[in-house]
Amino acid sequence: MTNFLITGGAGNIGSALASRLAETEDNQITIIDNLSTGHRSKIPQADNVTFINANVNDYNDILPVFGRFDFDYVFHFAAVVGVQRTLEHPVAVLEDIEGIKNVLSISKNSGVKRVFYSSSSEVYGEPFEIPQNENTTPLNSRLPYAIVKNVGEAFFRSYEKEYGMPYTIFRFFNTYGPHQSQDFVVPKFLKAALAGEPLQIHGDGMQTRSFCYIDDTIDTCIKTLEQDYKNTVLNVGNDKEMTVLELANKIIHITGSRSEIEHLPALIEGDMRRRCPDVTKMKTILQRELTSLDEGMQKMIHYYESNDF
Repeated sequence: MTNFLITGGAGNIGSALASRLAETEDNQITIIDNLSTGHRSKIPQADNVTFINANVNDYNDILPVFGRFDFDYVFHFAAVVGVQRTLEHPVAVLEDIEGIKNVLSISKNSGVKRVFYSSSSEVYGEPFEIPQNENTTPLNSRLPYAIVKNVGEAFFRSYEKEYGMPYTIFRFFNTYGPHQSQDFVVPKFLKAALAGEPLQIHGDGMQTRSFCYIDDTIDTCIKTLEQDYKNTVLNVGNDKEMTVLELANKIIHITGSRSEIEHLPALIEGDMRRRCPDVTKMKTILQRELTSLDEGMQKMIHYYESNDF
C-alpha cells in the first residue's frame, strides 16, 4: 500500500491527480484543502480517498494529519491561484510561504520519501528567451504570486541540500480541463461561446500563452513519480504558442458560436506578454505526442454538454 497526501486536492490539477491515483486500489489518497479556491464537487468519490478540510498554512491544522497517516509521497499543490485573485489578495498569497515551510518540515521528520511542488510559469516573469527553459534563472519576478513560487523552489532545494529531503518541482504552465474554474481563460471563453455571450479579452489580445490539457499534466506527474525524477525542475505545459486573440477566434470557430470578441482595458499588472515552455524533458517522460488544443477543447465541450454547465 502506498499513502499519498495531496494538498490543494480540491483544485483543478490536485483533484485530477487524486482521481488518477485512486484508480489503483492499493493507493490511499488523503486530500487537504480549505476550499478557499477549490470545490468539494471536484474531489473523487472513492473508498481510498479521504478528504480533510484544513489549512496547510496553519501548522497545528496539518500536523495531526501527518500523525494520523504514514505518508510515502506528498504533492504540495495548495496555493492561492488565479491572476485576479492573487492581485486582489497579495497578503494571502504571501501566507502560502508558511504552507511550504510546514509541509517540508513535517515531511522531513515523518519518513516521507519525496515531496512534489506545484511551482508556476510565473517564476520566469517577463521572458528573456522563448521557449522558456528550466535552466533559465528567474530573476525578474515581481508579483507576490511569482515571488512565493520562487521562494518555494528555494525552500525545496535547501531542504534537499541540508536534510536530504528529495523533491520534484513542476513549473506548471496553463493547464486546462473540464473541472477548471471560470477564473481561467479556456473555460471562460468556452462557456461564453456556448452561451452566445461575448468573449472578453483584456487589452489587444496579442499576449501569448500555451495550453496544456489536464491529461498531459497528470500523466507527467504520475510518470515522474514512477520514473524517479528526483531533485529536478520540470516545465509542464504545451509548446504550441498562440495569442489570446487567436484562442478566442479558435473557440468561436470550434463551437460554431456567434459570440463576438469584446476588448476590455488591459490589466495594470499580472498579464505577461509571452508564455511558452521548453517541454523537452516532459516529452521525454511521456514518450508520446501532447494533446492538441482542438482535441482538448472537444473533450471539454462534451463534458459541459453532458453536465448542463
